[in-house]
Amino acid sequence: MANKKSKLRESRVANANANKKYPPLREVTPETKLEIRSTPDEEMNLYPLDTFEYEYPGSRIEISFTSSEFTAICPFSDFPDFATLNIRYTPNLRCIELKSLKLYINSFREVKIFHEHVINKILDDFVAACDPLEFHIEGDFNMRGNIKTVIRASYQRERSKKAPARAARN
Repeated sequence: MANKKSKLRESRVANANANKKYPPLREVTPETKLEIRSTPDEEMNLYPLDTFEYEYPGSRIEISFTSSEFTAICPFSDFPDFATLNIRYTPNLRCIELKSLKLYINSFREVKIFHEHVINKILDDFVAACDPLEFHIEGDFNMRGNIKTVIRASYQRERSKKAPARAARN
């Protein structure tokens, strides 16, 4: 009787798992054979970053944001990862609109992504949205498993090349 109940329970769990939609398997770690199931970019459903015109181009300012409630999901464990994000940028012609930034950051709550990847993803999306002169981001992740992680990434816009100086005529 106990064996029948155990098999019935296993069957229910297998059926429940078959109905769940798992992200595609990205890779299996070589040593421990752990599955990595990160959310593919096209399935992240991130809120778009909105911008507005910077009315003082050429006047260098620095804008800083701190978000102390960042959350994403660990692709190994499915547990949430918490972090404080510190963002600093120098606008070029456009600035990021704050409400869209808040909604964009909050939209990572259901995304399975590694610390290192989320910082680079935010950098790429921010630069694509507003083409800043400079952008710096720091993800200060809460301690997990006795390890504290801080990830930093930066971007600096290439300066336009000046025309070569003309040679003096004799």
